[in-house]
Amino acid sequence: MEPKRKIVPPVYLLLAMSTMLGLHRWAPLARLIAPPYTYFGVAFIALALALGVTAIGAFKNAGTPVIPFERATALVTSGSFRFTRNPMYLGMALLLFGVAVLLGSAGAFLPIPVFVWIIQMRFIRGEERFLEDLFGKHYVAYKSRVRRWI
Repeated sequence: MEPKRKIVPPVYLLLAMSTMLGLHRWAPLARLIAPPYTYFGVAFIALALALGVTAIGAFKNAGTPVIPFERATALVTSGSFRFTRNPMYLGMALLLFGVAVLLGSAGAFLPIPVFVWIIQMRFIRGEERFLEDLFGKHYVAYKSRVRRWI
């Protein structure tokens, strides 16, 4: 029997981004942000990339896997993990927000809450249960002082 293949979060990111681009192109609804203000999206994209890169670096430094389905070997609470328990997911959401700002149309913003909901339900809830089982009171203490998203 082959192991079950699971969809990783970047696939949902790409699906959301494709949906954003499609809605912007074929169903923009209304222009919410006009140039040159759309270029503020670049700042959100830069912040998103910085969050993602630093979070991956923190995982690598701790010697724990980045992939959500692999067993964690360390509880990472440093770097961007001091401010959010999910900097990689937050980075993905900020990336989508930045792209939506760049596009400027109302339709481009619609996939963002759907993406956040999918990540919350499909990944974060299970990861939190797993980390609590694995790290016990250390994770509970971390959870009590650091917010899930921001």
